[in-house]
Amino acid sequence: MDFTIPEEITRFLAEVDQFIEDKIKPLEQQDDNIRFFDHRRENERTDWERGGLPNEEWEELLAKAKSLAIEAGIFSYPFPEEHGGRDGSNLGMAIIREHLAAKGLGLHNDLQNEHSVIGNNIGLLLMLEYGTDEQKAEWLEGLKSAKAGFAFGITEPEHGSDATWMETSAVKEGDHWIINGEKTWNTGVHIAQADLVMARTSGNPGDGLGITAFLVPMNAPGVKVEEYLWTFNMPSDHARVSFNNVRVPHSSIFGGEGRGLQIVQHFFNENRIRQAASSLGAAQFCINESVKHANARKPFGKPLSRNQGIQFPLVDLQARAEMLRALIHKTAWLMDKDGAFSVSDKVSICNYQANRLCCEAADFAMQVHGGMGYSRYKPFEHIYRHHRRYRITEGADEIQMRRVAGYLFGFMKQSKPKGVG
Repeated sequence: MDFTIPEEITRFLAEVDQFIEDKIKPLEQQDDNIRFFDHRRENERTDWERGGLPNEEWEELLAKAKSLAIEAGIFSYPFPEEHGGRDGSNLGMAIIREHLAAKGLGLHNDLQNEHSVIGNNIGLLLMLEYGTDEQKAEWLEGLKSAKAGFAFGITEPEHGSDATWMETSAVKEGDHWIINGEKTWNTGVHIAQADLVMARTSGNPGDGLGITAFLVPMNAPGVKVEEYLWTFNMPSDHARVSFNNVRVPHSSIFGGEGRGLQIVQHFFNENRIRQAASSLGAAQFCINESVKHANARKPFGKPLSRNQGIQFPLVDLQARAEMLRALIHKTAWLMDKDGAFSVSDKVSICNYQANRLCCEAADFAMQVHGGMGYSRYKPFEHIYRHHRRYRITEGADEIQMRRVAGYLFGFMKQSKPKGVG
C-alpha cells in the first residue's frame, strides 16, 4: 500500500489554506469577531436569554464564512460533480477534516456545531441517494447552498443508544400519517426547515425494519420544541421536541416505508470516519501546543521538556496519534475501494479511539500549560468539553466496542443493512 497522500488532495489542501489566509482570517479579525474564539467564546456565542441557543450574530458569522467558501468552490468538495462538487473521496475528507482541526479553534472550522469551510453535508448525500424526485426538487438547491436543512429526530428520552425500541409511532389515515411521540437531543431544529423523524409504522419493539423516516416541517401543527437542553459546552441547539397528532402526507416518507433506520445507518460510517479524523486533528493540535510550550517554559531554570514526566505522556499520545492516523487513512481508503459497509468494524475502532485520544490529549495539554491551561485563555478546556460529547453522541464508546465485538466474534457481517439499496 502506498501511504503517500494523493497529489489532488495535497493540491486541494494548499488551495484551502490559501483561502483561509485570504478570506477567513481577515473576517475572523473584523469587527471583533475574534471574541467568538478567544476567552469570551462561550459567553459571546450563547444567547443566555433565549434558552441558551446560539447567538444570532454568531450564526450570521458562520453563514458568512460558509458563503465565502461556497463562492470559492471550497465548501462543496465532497459533493458529486454534477451538483457543483469535486467528487471528494472518503480518504480526502478524512485528511481534510484532520488538517482543519489540527489548526485549532477558528472560523475555518468549528466542530461545536459542525461548521467548516468544507461541507460535511450528510443531509445532501442522503437526499441524493434516497429522496424522491419531488423531495429533490424541493430540497437540493437549499442543501447545496447551505440555506436549507433538516434535523434528525432519532433519539428518545427513554431510548438512547437503542433506537429500535422507540415509542414514537405513525399510523396511516387515508393518504396521510398521524405521528405521535417525542424526540430528544434533536440537534439544529431551531434553524431547520424540517425534522427527519423516525417513527415505528410496523413490526415490534427491537425490530430494525418497520421504522419509517418522515420529513416533518417544523411549523406543522402539533410540532413543539419543549426545551433546549443546556450542555457541558454551550451554546446548545439540542432540543426535546414533541409530536402531538402531527399530520403529514404520504409523500413526506423519506427512503421508503419501514426502511428509515437502515437508510440513516447507511451513512453512519462515512460520518463517523470524518468525525474520527476531526478528533485526531484536535488531539494533534493539543500535542503540538504542549510540545511547543514545554520547550519554551523554563521553571527552575530548565525547559519543561527536559522532564521525563512531560516527555513520556506526550510521546505516548503522539504514538497513538500516528497509529490512529494510519488506521483512519486505511479505513477511508477501503471505504472508497470496497464501500462503506466493508469496514464497519474499523470505523468503530477509529471512532471511539479518536474520541478518547482527543479527550486525553486536551486534558494533558491543560496539565502541561498549568493554570493558563485550565483557563479559557487557552482552547484546551473548550476542546475537551466539546469532544467529550462524541464519546456519547457519535455512538457511545461502549456501543462502538460492542459493534466491533459483533464482527470479531462473528455475530455480525460486513454488509449493508436489510432494505438498503
